[in-house]
Amino acid sequence: MSSPPPSSCDILLRNCILLPPPTLSNSSVSETSTTATTTYVDIAIKDGIITAMSASPLPETMTVAYREIDLKHASLVSPPFVESHIHLDSVMTAGEPRWNESGTLFEGIDIWRERKQSLTVENVKHRALQALKEQAQQGVLFVRTHADVSEANLVALRALLEVRDLVQDWMTVQVVAFPQDGLYNSNSGHHHDDDVDVAASKSNEELLEQALQMGADVVGGIPHYELTREDGVRSVHRIFELAQQYSGRMIDIHCDETDDDQSRFLEVVAACAIRSHNGPRVTASHTTAFGSYNNAYALKLLGILERAQINLVSNPLINMTLQGRTDTYPKRRGLTRIKELWERRDAGINVSLGHDCIQDPWYSLGCGNMLDVAHMAIHASQMTGLAQINACYDMITWNGAKTLHIPTEEYGIDVGKPANLIVLNGTSRYDVLRRRATVQYVISKGKLICETSVPTTTWMTDIAPAG
Repeated sequence: MSSPPPSSCDILLRNCILLPPPTLSNSSVSETSTTATTTYVDIAIKDGIITAMSASPLPETMTVAYREIDLKHASLVSPPFVESHIHLDSVMTAGEPRWNESGTLFEGIDIWRERKQSLTVENVKHRALQALKEQAQQGVLFVRTHADVSEANLVALRALLEVRDLVQDWMTVQVVAFPQDGLYNSNSGHHHDDDVDVAASKSNEELLEQALQMGADVVGGIPHYELTREDGVRSVHRIFELAQQYSGRMIDIHCDETDDDQSRFLEVVAACAIRSHNGPRVTASHTTAFGSYNNAYALKLLGILERAQINLVSNPLINMTLQGRTDTYPKRRGLTRIKELWERRDAGINVSLGHDCIQDPWYSLGCGNMLDVAHMAIHASQMTGLAQINACYDMITWNGAKTLHIPTEEYGIDVGKPANLIVLNGTSRYDVLRRRATVQYVISKGKLICETSVPTTTWMTDIAPAG
């Protein structure tokens, strides 16, 4: 077998349309129309790093490549998509052991409680890897997954920690230790039940700490699912204590995922972040009750969030289907205030988007395409101005990277940065989102890991006169 010819770079992308990064001005980005910016560049990649990038063509000495791809001024080069919130332990289990007929969050939790009794490490790994491959081929290279740590055997956590390490050569995965059943909502450690000494088993609080000792990257929680308001507040304080205790771990809390306008744990999370001075490392996910708060309280809360500088994640696909189930009409959309939060980006509020679920007891649909998530956000939050549409693209790229606390020197397209990028058959954020464009090439750490052909259509007969 002959060796490859000597080259000045491993991959050379020619005639790319380079996606501009977002700005903090009144416009999300420098794109001021639905057509492309005319920034055409060549990008050279070697040893996992972007080594050169300039207006076409690059100097002749840099253009010998092992793999050269000419995009012909028709494809957009973007940083990879970021999945800010998903549950890989439950993916692809829809209908097991039964279907969620009510479509509610709480029936989903009940079904999952049954299903997770039969989880095995190998089964979780198989499904999680399948989901990650589907996401990678659609441009996702950074993922934050939640692992249920409410079972004493910690099967989900052990499996996802293994998956994190298995995919590290082509995908970055963060694992959240997530007490699905609440920290203080279980019977463990509190009483005797017939002949079984329940006190001999670990409480969810102890399991959460054990998960951190095993290597979970992020501390999670679900205060609105605790038995009382007081327990919920207590759980938030304990989460911050554990994050500090374990080397300043990041925090990602399922927060106020309910239509109840009296569920107000987001203010507790924000207050703890202010006092702990760790806002950029803190994320509040879902916060759907925010959409039901009266405007006077919502305005106050927005001010608190500006001080806290925390991240917020909305999961529009699932929350559009889970929330509003107890409403007749008018029926709430069930999302947090995405637009209002985005409008305060200059003040430091960061909003990103996630799937949450793919084919599981809470959401039976989904294929891992982040463009579907952003597309739903545009509709459900009425983000239909051009700057707003562009912003929804940023919520699955740059904003997601900020949520995952990825260093700025490790995300984005520039010389010296890791060569993590995707190529889409589109010309702008608007064009890509409108058509949910195909991700043609996925380059991770300087290696081309996926290539997908753009679908083509051939008309077999003329149905209208030309012109």
